[in-house]
Amino acid sequence: MARVVVVGSINMDMVVTTDTFPRLGETLFGTHFSTHPGGKGANQAVAAARLGAEVTMIGCVGADAFGGEMKATLAREGVDIAHVSTGREATGIASITLSGGDNAIIVVPGANHELSPEDIDRASAAIAQADVVLAQLEVPYATVLHAARRAREHGKAFFLNPAPAVELSGELLDLTTLLTPNEHELATALQTPEGAWAEVITRAPVPGPRIAMTHGKDGAYYADANGALVHQRGFAVEAVDTTGAGDTFNGALAAFWHLGIDEAVRRANAAGALSVTRAGAQGGMPTLAELEAFLNTQA
Repeated sequence: MARVVVVGSINMDMVVTTDTFPRLGETLFGTHFSTHPGGKGANQAVAAARLGAEVTMIGCVGADAFGGEMKATLAREGVDIAHVSTGREATGIASITLSGGDNAIIVVPGANHELSPEDIDRASAAIAQADVVLAQLEVPYATVLHAARRAREHGKAFFLNPAPAVELSGELLDLTTLLTPNEHELATALQTPEGAWAEVITRAPVPGPRIAMTHGKDGAYYADANGALVHQRGFAVEAVDTTGAGDTFNGALAAFWHLGIDEAVRRANAAGALSVTRAGAQGGMPTLAELEAFLNTQA
């Protein structure tokens, strides 16, 4: 069983569906309201746990009802929440309005921005026991960098999903084992032309990380040990909701990294495909049994 430490965000997603978007100053009736556990960190932690990994979450929530609900949700999924701290700010939220297939989103990071390097140090024992430390960029950059340093000190693989996209420092790139962007995030993270991703993947910075780039339903691309570009094709499914597919991919990569990059990317692609067949970011994430059954049908 893989041991994964996830450093990242914990949000509550609040989703309103309307027939039309409101204009400035206008009040409209909505047609549906729902709340869903979210945040890239929490999503990736749940994805890895459902796929059989032993997962520890390092994050921060508020001293409010959403914070308690998010911690309870993670615990029910088998995620160790001993290092989920309680901050002064409210639990992070995403306010999402859906209409006609489009969306408008406001994210309030709240307690996520209180996650500190000291929180990483308090979880040092968990990092020392991990196989993979997985992070994103919805918590402070300094905290992510500190986690990468601690992973290196303990000789652990450090995966970075560079979202939201920002330019990455040379130090963080040097400390990263595997970078997992989409095409836009890759160009922003490395400050390279967006259309040049194939060359970037096969000529990754040295020193620097390997790159596994997601490409929607097309699958994923990475370089083999000889630097040749490898395309892991996507799996054909009937898509219901693509929310959380990338997070499922990342959680699966961490869970299956011990099998080698070829098999890890194949399984991550399949898990991501399965996740879009059901509604909700975490709601669609497959279990290990579901993934294995699906892969058996693809042989």
